[in-house]
Amino acid sequence: MLDRAETTEELDRAQAAIDAVRAAAQHRLATTPFSFRKAAQHPAQRELIIPFGGTGYVALYEIVSTSKVIVLAVRHQREEDYH
Repeated sequence: MLDRAETTEELDRAQAAIDAVRAAAQHRLATTPFSFRKAAQHPAQRELIIPFGGTGYVALYEIVSTSKVIVLAVRHQREEDYH
């Protein structure tokens, strides 16, 4: 994101997207990691939808234990595939 920004506005927007993803992961996954939709590939993997502007992002994460999750990938909702 940041490396493709060509203007200050694009750089600010990219940073805002990163901040939104980070905040959602830290807050929502820290409190309710089991409540989001299951990913098809693996029973311990789930997906967190992160709204941003008119679209958003999807974070694929794996539940390691009741107190630990690992974010495996983040993609824009309009991307085809990220697994």
